[in-house]
Amino acid sequence: MINALHRAAVPRLGPELDPGFRPAYLWNRAFLRAVEESGQGVPFAVALERDGGQVSVYKTHLFPSGQKPEWDEANWLYVERLVKCLLWMRGGWKIIVGGSPELGERLRQAYGPGGVRAFDQEFMAGVYERPFTVEIVPYDEVPQPCEETEKVGGHFQGCRIGFDAGGSDRKVAAVKDGEVVFADETVWHPKLMEDPDYHFAGIMDSVKRAAEHLPRVDALGVSSAGIYINNRTMVASLFLKVPRDLFDAKVKDIYLRVAKELGDVPLVVRNDGDVTALAGAAALEDTRVLGIAMGTSEAAGYVDASGSLTGWLNELAFVPVDYNPEAMVDEWSGDYGCGVKYFSQDAVIKLAPSAGIELDPALTPAEKLSAVQKLLAEGHPGAERIFASIGRYLGYAAAHYADFYDIKHVLILGRVTSGRGGVLIQQGAAEVLKVEFPELAHIQFHLPGESDRRVGQAITAAGLAPLP
Repeated sequence: MINALHRAAVPRLGPELDPGFRPAYLWNRAFLRAVEESGQGVPFAVALERDGGQVSVYKTHLFPSGQKPEWDEANWLYVERLVKCLLWMRGGWKIIVGGSPELGERLRQAYGPGGVRAFDQEFMAGVYERPFTVEIVPYDEVPQPCEETEKVGGHFQGCRIGFDAGGSDRKVAAVKDGEVVFADETVWHPKLMEDPDYHFAGIMDSVKRAAEHLPRVDALGVSSAGIYINNRTMVASLFLKVPRDLFDAKVKDIYLRVAKELGDVPLVVRNDGDVTALAGAAALEDTRVLGIAMGTSEAAGYVDASGSLTGWLNELAFVPVDYNPEAMVDEWSGDYGCGVKYFSQDAVIKLAPSAGIELDPALTPAEKLSAVQKLLAEGHPGAERIFASIGRYLGYAAAHYADFYDIKHVLILGRVTSGRGGVLIQQGAAEVLKVEFPELAHIQFHLPGESDRRVGQAITAAGLAPLP
């Protein structure tokens, strides 16, 4: 049955350079159709509890357990991928499984020590600073949703600095009463450095240069890859090489220390994906915006129908978008088919050999991306196919994301979208929805101007912190 589901997931507009791509949305749709056609579907629910007692709930249907081996196999693949998706979209330190004790037990093993999802379990335990658990309950005992949203940003009075910490470059903007008076970007290599003093020095270099263009500094806003709670760094790939003891001592409060150096100014730190979504909502003067920044990794954020942030993790880099078991594995999480290999510089590098482009292995990933973008600007047909393929990826991923987010707009930006590549990505994604999923064709893909694609997050970040 798994093979039949994989065949049903062959895309009509698949990426030319990746014929093995099996979109999560098509696979899930084929599975749910098979469950419905069996006439024996049973209800199943997953709840995820995160900080502050907030709970997200997702309900669906499965084949009944223990009747056919092929049904059990299909159930497991669907549920395992679904839970992984929900965990990284919503966040949580506890998974509550209702409707299938058998699958609950398999999930408990998968998310236990030494299990296939041990990385996820350890990551979430670190984020929420609580032991990660899987609880199994009857379907009717799954808790009710308990969600809180928050209005954030849009504060541009006074003299402000916005800082955007990316994996390949750091960007900064000085804003005075809503006017950008200085913007700059600097190449750095945070993921390669073990000494957190390197990171602190780099951040301070950027913000001090911005401060030189202001009569004073009233507030600091930060857009930074990673997960932040109360302006503290819980987990972030920017500090990947920093030893745990130094992370706890010097990284968790790194932005608090920067704010103190600036005169103990008001500070707000947000994940760069959330800032992307806020920037999009402000520019579009609308809501229901999913922002996706394609750079060193895939960062994402979401502004709901009320114009608020949801408090979800939105770590789409770890969300599976490809169910091809032979898909490239993410080195950090050890899982296959996750967004980081489809919507970042890694995607460009991954597709280059199939496009007939040989990249110098001595180059950094950012330099490899720049090399491909240079070829694209020169009209190289292989480079065009790379960005067109990423556009196809995005169209199918957007359909998948729409199962979990109420989306009207998708804003795409980041270094990967610079130049003509961004246009090809935008066009490819829109074509997929128009042809393959006309019921989702109302979703619009937006590409900011070139300057906003590069420093727009820093500018938006400048407005995060309200003044006293």
